[in-house]
Amino acid sequence: MESSVGIVEKQYFTFAAPPEKFILESGAELGPITIAYETYGTLNKNKNNAILLAHAFSGDSHVAGHYATDKDGEKPGWWDFLIGPGKGIDTNKYFVICPNILGSCMGSTGPSSINPDTGSPYGLDFPMMTIGDMVITQKALVDYLEITQLRAVIGGSVGGMQVLEWCVRYPGMVQAALPIATTMRHSALAIAFNEIARQSIMADPNWANGNYYGGDRPNMGLAVARMVGHVTYLSDEAMRRKFGRRLQDKESFSFGFDGDFQVESYLRHQGSKFVHRFDANSVLYITKASDYFDVVDQMGASGPLKGDPSLKIKYLVVSYSSDWLYPTYQAKELVQTLKRSGQDVSFCEIEADCGHDAFLVPDNRLTLLLKGFIDGISSN
Repeated sequence: MESSVGIVEKQYFTFAAPPEKFILESGAELGPITIAYETYGTLNKNKNNAILLAHAFSGDSHVAGHYATDKDGEKPGWWDFLIGPGKGIDTNKYFVICPNILGSCMGSTGPSSINPDTGSPYGLDFPMMTIGDMVITQKALVDYLEITQLRAVIGGSVGGMQVLEWCVRYPGMVQAALPIATTMRHSALAIAFNEIARQSIMADPNWANGNYYGGDRPNMGLAVARMVGHVTYLSDEAMRRKFGRRLQDKESFSFGFDGDFQVESYLRHQGSKFVHRFDANSVLYITKASDYFDVVDQMGASGPLKGDPSLKIKYLVVSYSSDWLYPTYQAKELVQTLKRSGQDVSFCEIEADCGHDAFLVPDNRLTLLLKGFIDGISSN
């Protein structure tokens, strides 16, 4: 019988306190570092039933259940339909961990955090980080939980990049990997959209070179960045079905710039919501980290997985037919690369017309796919 994980609580893990600061891939030092995370289910005696979930770029650690402060069960976790007793990722069987990524503003250390050296938010003094840095901090959390092997690492979009990074950096810890709606490296198109988002933020007069925390924030630039992102998350068919050319609360054109069309109103609404929950500088850092990400060579025949049977990882690569941000051809390139390196790879393209965000939409096909795959992994 399926049910919710119920009331959950965000937890925090802090490490790398001076003088033992964390050295990032850029060579910069950072510390102390706090990682916000949530867990669901119970870690078994052998500590071999843990699953790590990696969230997308603007997501957070709240992947299932509700907080005690929520009203009437509002604001469930972003994958609540998938995680819980009897669900696709069954918390009666598995211990699920979801950390908030480094550089975010949802509990983990990022540019909006207080710099202990100055007593003020880091702003642009926060060092540039990578997807690899995010995964290394997640590894520190897993070590803190005294878990030496993960049954599976699962994530979509930027979360899928973290999944692949886990496989490259810590192949001996990962039994199975489920990268969903993701890529081995950004295309020029994806980088271009990220750059438009960054430039819209930096062009806002309130951005103040990242030092806006004591005054007006770059809300207009951040809202436009979110609007751009939402266009890439949808598909032509989804937008046609949802909006078409329908007008918003009017019968004729205004012959002005008030926003005549429903799609205009929708994008403005999404931008307005986003500025109240996310930090503009975090958008800059996380999008840049995703643009830097490139594991083509590491996942291939010359990578760390080749030739060592003890490092075999079972993969399930999932793509969506209408995803034009990370199209299916990129998922197939990942599958071919993994096969050439001798890995055990399954692949599924799910037919869906809602674009890149399809992996966040309740879909019984994804639920059954993940459930069958995870339950079929042999425990060590």
